[in-house]
Amino acid sequence: MIKPDLDLVLPDTLGRLHFVGIGGSGMSGIARLFHDRGHVVTGSDRSDSAAVQALRERGIAVAIGHDAAHVGDAEALVVTGALWLDNPEYQEALRRGIPVLHRAQALAWLVRGERLVAVAGAHGKSTSTGMLVTALRALERDPSFVNGAVIQGAGTSADWGSGELFVVEADESDGSFLLYDVAIALVTNIDTDHLDHYGSQHDLDAAFARFVSETSELAVLSADDPATRRLRETVSGPRVLTFGEHADADVRLTSISDVGPVAYTVEIDGRQWQGQLGIPGRHNALNAAGVVAVLVGLGIEAEAAVAALDGFAGTQRRFESHGTADGVRLFDDYAHHPTEVAAALQTARSVAGEGRVIAIHQPHLYSRTQAMAGDFARVYESGADHTVVLDVYGAREDPIEGVTGQLVVDGFGDPDVVDYRPDWQHAAERIAEIARPGDLVMTLSCGDVYRILPLVRAALERRVAP
Repeated sequence: MIKPDLDLVLPDTLGRLHFVGIGGSGMSGIARLFHDRGHVVTGSDRSDSAAVQALRERGIAVAIGHDAAHVGDAEALVVTGALWLDNPEYQEALRRGIPVLHRAQALAWLVRGERLVAVAGAHGKSTSTGMLVTALRALERDPSFVNGAVIQGAGTSADWGSGELFVVEADESDGSFLLYDVAIALVTNIDTDHLDHYGSQHDLDAAFARFVSETSELAVLSADDPATRRLRETVSGPRVLTFGEHADADVRLTSISDVGPVAYTVEIDGRQWQGQLGIPGRHNALNAAGVVAVLVGLGIEAEAAVAALDGFAGTQRRFESHGTADGVRLFDDYAHHPTEVAAALQTARSVAGEGRVIAIHQPHLYSRTQAMAGDFARVYESGADHTVVLDVYGAREDPIEGVTGQLVVDGFGDPDVVDYRPDWQHAAERIAEIARPGDLVMTLSCGDVYRILPLVRAALERRVAP
């Protein structure tokens, strides 16, 4: 894993840029923004994808596979924390003395001088960022933005706008959210995660405290989340607004209807407004309240702020529908922490109606699986009718001996409601054995688990083929 050097002094100019792992939603967005500002951009990725094809159509050369020769005449290399240290392009840059920038450092360089709105937190960052961008566009504020997921209404994860605001999803996982010069901060929540980077909850909390304290204009914080409430008590500097269901929230949720697309009511200074999103999920009402708080803090009337979110269509990989096969509805969700999984399963339950919820869990990171296997088991056993567990998606981590998907399975109290299927074809066939018309099948992970859905579809369709 490559950790960003938060003290690195960025050069005054950046010339030709080579992005390693350019196909990721965050990386591809940043690459497009640099390209649109006149930089020569190239990239590489381990496999072809729709994102890679879109970059090529924009005139960006992308190589498949990693090779030192791909660095070419680049004057700076842009990488993610998920990159292995032995990557040949990274090693070639080190050999030649080419500056290596974490993607957040490259973005921080690009947005210098912009009025930056940064969305941070353990859960809900991408959706909240998408909501904020959607609302600002509806209000004709036309922001520039970079999100970690494609915003359905915008059709992209990043774009330049003509307005004064630049909205970014700020990633706390490796401390890189501290690189930005933030004017307005939205913190959705703080949870126990990424301790492989921070070492302790205390240091994670301290990073968020620094992030908020260094914000220059406005900090919007959850009133419901215990860690964020503690943060509120220590913050000095920016003006603070709070949101949530708590009685003392500045933007207070007074009712939530989560049957189908979520509807909600917010109260500000004794007055109430009703909102309706185009997506399900109780947690999305909380995300909407945070965005309304940001908009109100920017001086937008509450009625207009709530209306600007009406019909929000979501972001890719957040309870995203993949159609139906033999009467079984297929969904994918990015949830990869027990708190996120619980929220995703609650949403699935509200949509499934009389049908059952069948989950496909791909554990993400060996360290997270080792630390939270029991928590995942409890959440899946209580929230899903049946769970199929795949093997660990290691991403940036080396394997840990004895850490497999079996750890999660072992945490279930009832072995009849869970299966361990490390082979994806076997997993798909098991789903086809279990699922009935009317059921909802959902993949959950921030790894590549969504790629199993075509196998599941094929297995479901084979059972009805002549």
